[in-house]
Amino acid sequence: MQIHIVQVGDTIDSIAESYGISASKLIQDNGVQITNNLVVGQSLVIAIPTQTYTVQEGDTLQEIADMYGITIMQLCQNNPNLYDREYLFPGETIIIRYDTKRKLTIHGNIFPFINMDTLRKSLPYLTYLSIINYTATTEGDIISYYDDTEIIATAKNYGVMPLMFLTTLTIQGRANIGIAYDILLNEEFQDRQIENIITILRTKGYYGINLSLQYINISSLKVYERYLEKIYTRLNQEGYFVFVSISPGVTVVNNEIVIEQIDYTLINQISNNIIFMSYEWALNINPPSPIISVQNISIFLNYIDTIIPPDKLIIGIPTVGYDWQLPFVAGISTINLITMNNAIDLASVVGAVIQFDEKSQTPYFVYNVNEGIGQVQHVVWFIDARSINSLLNLAYEYNLLGAAIWNIMIYNPQLFILIISQYEIEKITN
Repeated sequence: MQIHIVQVGDTIDSIAESYGISASKLIQDNGVQITNNLVVGQSLVIAIPTQTYTVQEGDTLQEIADMYGITIMQLCQNNPNLYDREYLFPGETIIIRYDTKRKLTIHGNIFPFINMDTLRKSLPYLTYLSIINYTATTEGDIISYYDDTEIIATAKNYGVMPLMFLTTLTIQGRANIGIAYDILLNEEFQDRQIENIITILRTKGYYGINLSLQYINISSLKVYERYLEKIYTRLNQEGYFVFVSISPGVTVVNNEIVIEQIDYTLINQISNNIIFMSYEWALNINPPSPIISVQNISIFLNYIDTIIPPDKLIIGIPTVGYDWQLPFVAGISTINLITMNNAIDLASVVGAVIQFDEKSQTPYFVYNVNEGIGQVQHVVWFIDARSINSLLNLAYEYNLLGAAIWNIMIYNPQLFILIISQYEIEKITN
């Protein structure tokens, strides 16, 4: 796998020819929307298979899979155009294998209003699926927003483990620290919440829960440990898994990277897997900055690696960016969420050149737009193939269990080709 950075004069055909692949594969792998106007600085994934097969008259997917000792799921991973196909066409090329390094678990987060076609295209690439549909309220009650029955059943059909995602945040991402501490400090509320969790897991058919420990820090660690130990003990007795999602406590103070020295030793012992990721909700009040910093995450992993065994750690991969109005004034400047593909489309429309910050391993660009009060400058920070690949490299270098994607509401073929062309995805369930 290689990543090509678009230069002046590059075209889809010229890039494909230089790497010896077809233009159609390059377009499909990268989800290129505007084929005749690539953006200078745009990243394109070049995934060259190590083994292919040319379809013969009468071939079926099962026969091809059996011939090469792989599963139909692996064929669908390597050939995303097959996922909803009823027939194969003689003469078409089927990708059998890429040169993969090792197995990796992939965790995806979704909201329950996801387009089902998008979900089905994404599920072949996932090991776990957390459904963000449950909010903890006062006195141990739990609110759900949508019927997630079809999503759970579909995930199981694709060999993906569905997890109930529980947080005190609203589905729009608004925080409620008061409710969190009401539950953490009241054992009666905790007991009621645990019973409600078990009822939902049983009724809906979830395999376990993913708990968002949104406000954990040094001062709150002990109450979180008591709360989590109670949940873990009870749910494991019932045969359910307990995952926890934690935002890494990494900040930059006076240009120095500061890690909150939280001892996760007990959290490690009372959970099945731990996901470290920052949640990118639609709401953002922060000034312009990289969406992630691979440098900071690497420093955090050096710290956490001494506390939690790597085979229980999952690292987060964001898939969104933000468009900030400049000059930035807190509470006044507009900040808009933007997807990876939309960031590229916007750069194309405004004629911007995409720059790249080496420290954070994230792209950005600046543009001007007429907003009625004259020309207003904007800056867009987002994630591209280089960012994702740098995070995947960290998972590989530190021998982590896997990676978690926030989120997969929009199908991004470039994201998945980066994974499948380098790693074999672990499937847990039948």
